Amino acid sequence: MPAISMKLLQAWIELHRDELIADWQLAVSGELPYKIEPLR
Repeated sequence: MPAISMKLLQAWIELHRDELIADWQLAVSGELPYKIEPLR
């Protein structure tokens, strides 16, 4: 993965960390995760 793409991905993860954790917990418990805004 190109360095610029990795930096964008890491920034997106930081912005959506709480949503990602909540979605992971939903998925582990068998529920559908919520939709998170994609990178643009």
